[in-house]
Amino acid sequence: MVDQTSTHPDEHLHGKHLRVAVILMAIVVGMVGMAYAAVPLYSIFCQVTGYGGTTQRSTGNSAGIIDREMTTRFDANISSDLPLRVTPSRPVTSKIGTVQTITFLATNVSNHTVTTTASFNVTPELVGRYFNKIQCFCFTEQTLAPGETAEMPVTFFLDPEIDNVQELDTVKDVTLSYSFYATEPGRS
Repeated sequence: MVDQTSTHPDEHLHGKHLRVAVILMAIVVGMVGMAYAAVPLYSIFCQVTGYGGTTQRSTGNSAGIIDREMTTRFDANISSDLPLRVTPSRPVTSKIGTVQTITFLATNVSNHTVTTTASFNVTPELVGRYFNKIQCFCFTEQTLAPGETAEMPVTFFLDPEIDNVQELDTVKDVTLSYSFYATEPGRS
């Protein structure tokens, strides 16, 4: 009598290969999903921790003003393919906690409309956690007609909690830097 319950060796091997293929496909799908999630998750991490000089968003300063002064400098970097001239504000020196509004001037130096946005960071990087922006042109796209000049305001303050961070005791200057790049209208 022939045993009909045993499987052919090739069928057993085919099942193993199929299982390995499914596992590998799941790994690939998981890696692609993580790649798409990495940028928003990293952005959230930087906003929460101030990592990489990422500033904080705020509606105002409720912590008060302290006697320690700090100078904030401003910097603009423009992508080589963007026909824009940006003049940053002069440095400001004020007591920590003082709400300041400064203005960048941006001029479209081309004969066509340009749309731009800007990314930003603060140096020293550790200060990013204490640098709070209330209003910033970097939160939205800016569209400039040929030859148009626009004022781009930034309202900010340094959180007085910075005074409690021993590593920042000797910091007297902070730089808020913007990198401008071209975007298509409606895309941020």
